[in-house]
Amino acid sequence: MQKTEFVLRTEYIDLLQLLKASGIAMSGGEAKMFVNEGLITVNEIPESRKRRKLRSGDVVEFDGEHKIFIITE
Repeated sequence: MQKTEFVLRTEYIDLLQLLKASGIAMSGGEAKMFVNEGLITVNEIPESRKRRKLRSGDVVEFDGEHKIFIITE
């Protein structure tokens, strides 16, 4: 499993924006598809809200292959 850290420079980031910014999804449409298909978990709970606000300390996982830790500077 690939693990990365995403440095948050604002209060939060939307789930779809994170998927694009981290390179997991190449487009907004692809990011929506991943969420709709149930491939995304946030803090080990399946997430279906595309606009879920992610904050420092959250952990996003994609299909058991990629884990992103949200941190602040």
